[in-house]
Amino acid sequence: MNNQPIERRLGNAMRARLPLWAAEFVMFTLKQAWAVLFGVAMLVGIVISKAIWQPDWALARYDALVLYGVVIQVMFLWLKLETWREAKVILLFHLTGTIMEIFKVNAGSWAYPEPGLFKLYGVPLFSGFMYASVGSFMARVIRLFDMRFAPYPPFWVAGLFATAIYLNFFTHHYIYDIRIALFAGSLILFLRTRIWFTIGRVYWMPLPLAAFLTSLFLWIAENIGTNTGTWVYAGDAGAAEFSWVSFSKLGSWYLLLYVSFVTVSLVYRDAFGVAKENHASPE
Repeated sequence: MNNQPIERRLGNAMRARLPLWAAEFVMFTLKQAWAVLFGVAMLVGIVISKAIWQPDWALARYDALVLYGVVIQVMFLWLKLETWREAKVILLFHLTGTIMEIFKVNAGSWAYPEPGLFKLYGVPLFSGFMYASVGSFMARVIRLFDMRFAPYPPFWVAGLFATAIYLNFFTHHYIYDIRIALFAGSLILFLRTRIWFTIGRVYWMPLPLAAFLTSLFLWIAENIGTNTGTWVYAGDAGAAEFSWVSFSKLGSWYLLLYVSFVTVSLVYRDAFGVAKENHASPE
C-alpha cells in the first residue's frame, strides 16, 4: 500500500478547510510525525517498559527491547510503512551506531546498568535500534517530502568530512577534540546547501539550520530516555529527579547528523546535489 494517496487526501481536505499557510503547516507537522514514527515507537517502548518492568520477570527488560525493536522493524516492512531501500539505510545506521556504542561504553562514557542476554561487550543490542531510528526518520522524511539537497558539496568532500566527525567521536579520548573545527567546517561546507522539500508547494531550509533543529529534538528525546535510567552517563548516579543531559550532547547530535546525511546519501544518491525543478521560494 502506498501512503501517498492518504497524504494527498489529507492535504486536499486541509486546503479545502483552512487558509493555505495553515493547511501547509498542518501537513508539515503531520508528515514530520509520520516520518518519526519508528523513533517514537522505540521511545515509548523504553518509557513504558521502565514503568512496568519487574526485576523478577523471566525476561530482562533490555532483551525485551531487542525483541520489540525487531518486531517494529518487521511490522514496518510488512505494512509497507517502510521500503526496502529505507531498510538499507537503517541497517547502516544500526551497524555504525552499535560500533560507536561498544567503544563509548568500554571507554567509560556511559553504561547500561541492567542485565540482559542480548549484550555485546556490555552494550544491549537494542541500542542499535536507537541509531536506526535516526536513519528511519531521515529516509522516511526524504521520501515523504520528496527532498532534494542542493547545492551539495562533492560526495568525496562530504564523505571525508563525515569520516572526520565519526573518527573524532573515538579519537578525542586519546588526542585533541577537534569538534570546534568540525562545527566551523559544517558551516563552510554546507552553509549554501538548501534542503528543498514539498508540502503542497516547494519550500527550502538551510541544511545547517535543519541539522540544528533536528539535533534539538534528538537531545530532548535523549533526555527522556536518560531519565528512565536505561543508560547512565559517567558520574551520574541516577538521580531520582529529572536532570537534563549536558548541552554538549546537543553539539554531538548536531555533528552526528552530518554523518547521517552522508550515510543516507549512499542509498539516496539521487536526492543529493539536485534541486527542485521549481525553485520558487514560498511567498
